[in-house]
Formats: sequence, structure tokens, C-alpha cells
Amino acid sequence: MQSPLHILQHTFGYHQFRDRQQEIIECLCQGEDALVIMPTGGGKSLCYQIPALARGGVGVVISPLIALMEDQVSALRELGVRAGYLNSTLDRDTAWHTENAIRSGELDLVYIAPERLIQERTIGLFKESNITLFAIDEAHCVSQWGHDFRADYLKLNLLHELFPQVPKVALTATADERTRQEIVARLNLHSAQQFISGFDRPNIQYRIQQKNKPREQLLRFLRDEQQGNAGIVYCLSRKKVDDTAQWLANQGFNALPYHAGMSGELRQQNQARFLREDNIIIVATIAFGMGIDKPDVRFVAHLDLPKSLEAYYQETGRAGRDGEASTAILYYGLEDIVKLRQMVEGSAGNEQFKRFEMQRMNTMFGLCEITTCRRQVLLRYFGDELKEPCGNCDNCLHPPDTWDASEAVQMALSSVYRSGQRFGAGQVIDILRGADTEKVRQFNHNQLSTYGIGAKLSTNEWRSIFRQLVARGLLNVDTQGYGTLQLSEACRAILRGDEKIFLRRDITVKKSEPVRKRVFDIDEGDIPLWNALRQRRKELAEEHGVPPYVIFHDATLKEMIIKQPLNDEELLDISGIGDRKLEQFGEAFLEVIRDFEYQ
Repeated sequence: MQSPLHILQHTFGYHQFRDRQQEIIECLCQGEDALVIMPTGGGKSLCYQIPALARGGVGVVISPLIALMEDQVSALRELGVRAGYLNSTLDRDTAWHTENAIRSGELDLVYIAPERLIQERTIGLFKESNITLFAIDEAHCVSQWGHDFRADYLKLNLLHELFPQVPKVALTATADERTRQEIVARLNLHSAQQFISGFDRPNIQYRIQQKNKPREQLLRFLRDEQQGNAGIVYCLSRKKVDDTAQWLANQGFNALPYHAGMSGELRQQNQARFLREDNIIIVATIAFGMGIDKPDVRFVAHLDLPKSLEAYYQETGRAGRDGEASTAILYYGLEDIVKLRQMVEGSAGNEQFKRFEMQRMNTMFGLCEITTCRRQVLLRYFGDELKEPCGNCDNCLHPPDTWDASEAVQMALSSVYRSGQRFGAGQVIDILRGADTEKVRQFNHNQLSTYGIGAKLSTNEWRSIFRQLVARGLLNVDTQGYGTLQLSEACRAILRGDEKIFLRRDITVKKSEPVRKRVFDIDEGDIPLWNALRQRRKELAEEHGVPPYVIFHDATLKEMIIKQPLNDEELLDISGIGDRKLEQFGEAFLEVIRDFEYQ
């Protein structure tokens, strides 16, 4: 049996384990169960791939990501790992051959969807085979309280009952304490060792801005900071995805839509382009992203508010898997709060579910409105502690201004009350500013004592006040689709003048952040070699039918530039190059480097 370190170095081409990888791998190699919580880009896949190879037999990886299985298997095959998959995309003949390969031990790893795993035929196949490991990827899908629930995951407890001697590992990047407990209970992992790595992704800069013509804000961000970069733009609705993708394409960007309303073929085509081409922007609903291995996603932008901190962390975590500087930017407004609260109240869930969802949304609203370090709040939610402010979020880089808004808030609350708690923010703001509109006259709102008392503040300033009051729970929003504002019990002390309230002063960002340097800078004199290496990688990727990063990551190419290897031995010293990749691609890259060396 090969040692895990030998497999790491010779198969995967890495010199040493990261963080707690070695502990996890040793635990599974000894036949014990494990629960692994590790941030995106932290190296979760090696935690089950290496034990499967070290133990012999077939490792089974359960994944909800049918659309990505082919790419994952192709990447393993490029490393010389005998990998396959079983899912509904296979024809009967191919599935039969794959099943025979599992039964006869001709595969090291097989990827399978949960709905396929629980079929009697599959269970029978695995009982006849030498299964050495079960890896349940994206394990947070088992949680009915989570943001990515999959009903088929609930049936995976049969693994404990039918294969008690086979070690099982559940892995995810996103799980708070409640979700972790649910994973343990539903998968019968009560005796499993738990490995919880830090959740911090220090290379991601978190920025949250109030909405003020969000399309223009996004366009400014892309043009000032992200020219030529790959990224993801998230929207709440399918229509908004389509409209935004078309609008970005009209602005000259390579933008493609992705949502569940599209045909499977078109979704697959757009996803493949995103993975295999440079400079593609995917505009998507949350249907896109889980399991995406593309390392050089430089930004994730949200044009609508995520439903929870778990969803926000999961979605923003798709940026910067390669460790280089990346940005997560969110545009947020009062209409987002109204829309999400209406969605929860209108859902089919019971009252307990609705209360829990509302709590999670309120926590997300809180992150948007805080004036302190955003990363500290985000990590604390997952039970992780950052002792000092991060220095890489908008609140750290540009500390927000706060002001005593007590008088203005009293005006706002009084105006909501005197107009009968029957109108949305737009109408109440018109009352406060003394607007002469048809609706104001229709309801005699120009006769109210609060009419015109807030004329000194602009419409945007009042919208900021109302947004913060709703986020803080001082105003409620009705759930009948009209966005009506209503006073909450919490506002009484402020109305009476017993409490002061300080709000953040929103600033209009007229210019984007200066472009930040990458973690790996390339000297100007090395750019021709860098471009030549990337071109060779692209040619080989097209020849093998895989994304370029499956051949080599950018970090591997950059290390080639630094070390300038001229033979096989020197090339093996570079991270990401194992025996099989040396054999397949070594000479092709050495040829490029030698051409530049002897020019």
C-alpha cells in the first residue's frame, strides 16, 4: 500500500499537506468516520481521494453535481487515477461497463449522484464490490434548515446500516453549529471525528454598498477593476439573470446566463465555456456554482441580497480559490428586505420554519448594516474568531461615518403611524419631503402634521434611514405584496425620546477601489514567457478536452517562471506536477522554457 505522502507527491504533485489534511487522511485510512468542514479552496477533495487510493478498492464519492462529474473525473484521469461516474447522463452500455469496472476493481474512484446511490441495483453492485470509502460531498445538502437542501440526501443514512465497516466522510465548506449537528444525526456520524478548519478566506475583499442605480454601479466596478477577469454575478430571479446577461453583453462583456429555466444543454454549454475559456462572466441564480473548481474567479457580485449568511459565504467563496486577491461585492437596498420577507411569509413552510428563516435573514441584514469589520462578524457566525479587524473589507478600509439620527427617526416613525401604517417607504418619504403628488393629494396626506417636516433630507437619505430601521427590526414590512411599513414594539422607546439611535451615513461611491495587485506579480520582462506558457496550456487543454486549470494551475506556471526548470528533475520540484503530468506534459512546457532560456 502506498503511503498518503507518496500519493500526494507523486500523483497530485504537491510537496506537503495543508492545514489538517494529514490528520483527516490518517483517520480515514485507519477505517474511522470523519466530518470535515473546510473552506472552499482548502483542499477538501484530497481528503477523500488520497485515502481511497491508499486503502485500495473503490472509493465512492456522492455528489449532487451531475453536470460537473465529467470534468471532475477527467481531471483525475489526467493524473493517472482510474476514475469514473454513474449518473443519468450515461447510456445503458456505458453504465454497464462502468458497473463491471467497479465490480472487478478496475476503478479507484467513482462519482455518483445520491438518487442513483439509493437504488436497489446500485446497493447490490456495491455489496458485490470492494468498496473502501464513502465520501459525501456538499454534506450541508442533508440539512432541511440549510440553503441547498436535497431530499435524496436524507436517505444516505442507509450507508451506515448496510456498510457499517466502510469508513464514511462528510465534507462541506458551509455549516454552522445547527447544520453540523443535523449532518451528524442524519448520516449517523455520531462516532466520527470532527475536523473544523478556520473559515477565513483572507484573499477575498468583502464590500457591501447601498443600491443606487445598481447596473451602473456594477458596470463601474467591472470596468475600473475587473477588465478581462472571470467572475459570477448573482441575481434572485431568472428574468433578471437573462436581462442582466444581455445588458452586460451589450456593454462589451463576455456574459452568459445560467438558471434552472434554461434547457439542460444550454446550461451545460454555458458552464463549460465558463470553465474552459478566459474572461467569461456568468450571470446566474443560486442554481449555479456549487462544486465549481475554477480557481481564477476574480469576483463574485450580488445584485440581490442572499437569503442567509450561509448562502452569502458559500456564494462569495467561489472567488479566489487560487488564493489570489479577489472581491465579493454586494449591492443592497430596502426593496431586498421587503422582497425576501415576503418570500418567507409566502412560503409553504410551517411557522417554526418561517421563524428560523426570518432569523437567518435578519442576521444577513445585520451584516449589511454593521459599521465594524465585516469579516469578524461573518466568521463569528460560523464559530470562528478573528481577534483583530481584517483590514480587507470596506468597513476596515473606509470606516463608515455614523450620525445621531434620533430626530429623523422619530419623524419617520411618526409619519408611518399618522398615515395609518398602510403605505410603503416611497409614499412615506413623499409625505416627509412635502411632495405634491397625485397619491399624496388622493389620501389627503398633505394635511398630516408630518407633511414636509423632513424636506431637509434627500430621498436617498430617507431611503437609507428606512432601510436601516427595517433591518434593525424597528419597522416591519407586511407580507401581502404591498411593502407596507408597520411599527414594531421595539420602536416605542425611540418615539418617546427615551433612546437615541445612531445610523450609518451612506456614501455615494463615485469611483471604484483602485485595482489591487495579484498575490503573484509577474515582472514585465517575464510576460512573454507567461503568455507562451498559457498558450501551450490552452493547446493541451483543447487537445485533452479539459479546462486549462486541469493541465496546470496559474500558480504552477508562475513557479515555472520563477525557477526556470530545464529538465525533468527540476520540473518535478514544482508544486502541482506529479509523475503522470510530468510524463504527459513535461516536455511540452520544458520546450517553451528552453526556447526563452536560449534566446
